[in-house]
Order: sequence, then structure tokens, then C-alpha cells
Amino acid sequence: MLKGFKDFMMRGNVVDLAVAVIIGAAFNQIVNSMVGDVLTPLIGAIFGRPDFSGIVLGPIFVGKFINAVVNFFIVAVTIYFGIVLPMKKLQEKMDKKKVAATPAPSDEVRLLSEILATLKNK
Repeated sequence: MLKGFKDFMMRGNVVDLAVAVIIGAAFNQIVNSMVGDVLTPLIGAIFGRPDFSGIVLGPIFVGKFINAVVNFFIVAVTIYFGIVLPMKKLQEKMDKKKVAATPAPSDEVRLLSEILATLKNK
């Protein structure tokens, strides 16, 4: 029974998942600080007051919902332009380097590829 548990815990994907959760929690602090300490005050400086929590329609706190939506949007934009887009560009650069580093096929391989293409067309 203990051996099965040990095997389960030592599988690569379990360890990878644990690392991802820990890194995600740490990264959450960075994103929240970016939104709360940098972007929200910037929006407040441009548009006036960045807090909509005072907006109330009867017993419904619409302003808190608007704050949540705006916060989500800011976090999404921050993650996309701060993480996803740069990583995508970096991955494209790395892929181009891999393609450039791949040696050209030999004359025999090119000839066999042409013969194969001709046979497929018939």
C-alpha cells in the first residue's frame, strides 16, 4: 500500500502539477500587485476614481460587480500582454532557430522525396 502511494507521488505529472500550483500562487501575488498597485491607480489618475463600489441600485451592489469585472479585465490584459504574448514571440524565435539548425536533407533524401511525391500523384 505504501509502495503504491510512493509510486503515485513520484510520477512526473504529480510533481509537475505541484510545482505549477506553487509557482501559480507566487505569480498570483505579482499579478495582483501589478493590478492593485500599478494599473488601478493609473486608471484612477486618468479617469478619476478607480473604485465603483459606491454604485448601488436599491439593495443591489452593482459597483462591486463592476469592480470585479474591471479587475478581471485588467488581470486578463496584463497576463496576455505581459506573459502570453512575450512567451509566444520567444517560442517562435526558438522554433526558427531549431529550423535553421536543422541540416538540409541530402541529395539522396531529396531524390527519394521527389520519387515518393510522384508515386503519390499517380
